[in-house]
Amino acid sequence: MERKHYEQEINMTESLMNRINELLSHYPEDKKKSALLPVLHEVQDAHDNWLSVALMDKVAEILGILPIEVYEVATFYTMYNLKPIGKYMFEFCQTSCCCLRGTEDLMDYTCEKLGVGIGETTADGLFEVRGVECLGACGYAPMMQLGDFYKEHLTKEKIDQIIADCRDNKIILHDK
Repeated sequence: MERKHYEQEINMTESLMNRINELLSHYPEDKKKSALLPVLHEVQDAHDNWLSVALMDKVAEILGILPIEVYEVATFYTMYNLKPIGKYMFEFCQTSCCCLRGTEDLMDYTCEKLGVGIGETTADGLFEVRGVECLGACGYAPMMQLGDFYKEHLTKEKIDQIIADCRDNKIILHDK
């Protein structure tokens, strides 16, 4: 299988570096690696919500750790994106409660509606559908995460409305 290499402009702005330094201030000087997860979040947010190899290398440099230590974390957690993604990432919970309540059918429905497969981005760059592990909202199944927010008790009608709201730019993705 051929791997595609994605290029990304690295833009470590003054405000981003200030935020990283503020995060680092919460840890002892010799424990900078402890800040890896929040630093990756900040860097990803500032770079179109994905992390290239070069950007992960930059994070390793800032934290004074080996690049492999960053790759191990970024490839383990689904919250870090290693390629460009759609503006609206529909992350459907795929564990027991949600599956029993129909999340797989809703994922298929969403993919068909958007004309993509799981993990693919729509041609306009707006949408991507992904399955993730438990999001910890079993009582609200089936559910998905969209940005920082949960969309719960999903139905086909609710999916249609969410897609329409995204297209109309009515969806807020982040609470900051």
